[in-house]
Amino acid sequence: MNSDLIINSTPVETRVALIENGVISDLVIERQKDKGLVGSIYKGRILRVLPGMQACFVDIGLDRAAFLYVGDIRDDATSNDELIIDDDEEEKESARVSNKSPIQDLVKEGQEILVQVAKDPIGTKGARITMHISLPGRNLVYMPTVAHIGISRRIEK
Repeated sequence: MNSDLIINSTPVETRVALIENGVISDLVIERQKDKGLVGSIYKGRILRVLPGMQACFVDIGLDRAAFLYVGDIRDDATSNDELIIDDDEEEKESARVSNKSPIQDLVKEGQEILVQVAKDPIGTKGARITMHISLPGRNLVYMPTVAHIGISRRIEK
């Protein structure tokens, strides 16, 4: 199979086309004015933990601090120990955050975490972020923090 990747970049927009056997199989156009942060991955530092809201604010290098809700925190990422998951279902379940864990037990101010933007900042509010990283591809989405395997319905034979 013969494939070419053609990239055209101007100050206003970037266009990327994947051509397979002379046919455009994928086309992506990104405009500077419409460029969002959703999907971007950052290493952030927790600025403030709010136990009453069960959330925290995280500095990811933007104008305003990002917002992280307790349900978007990975329990295995809060310790410095390496998570080893084997085929034992109980260990997989323990790697997930229970909604009963208070946020002050999961994260601390000054802690560095890896996050992904789930929602762009709006007005005076910062971006909504999550610690559940996902990397979308053409035929699959890699989710290293989820012990679930799914198959896309859009894949054709």
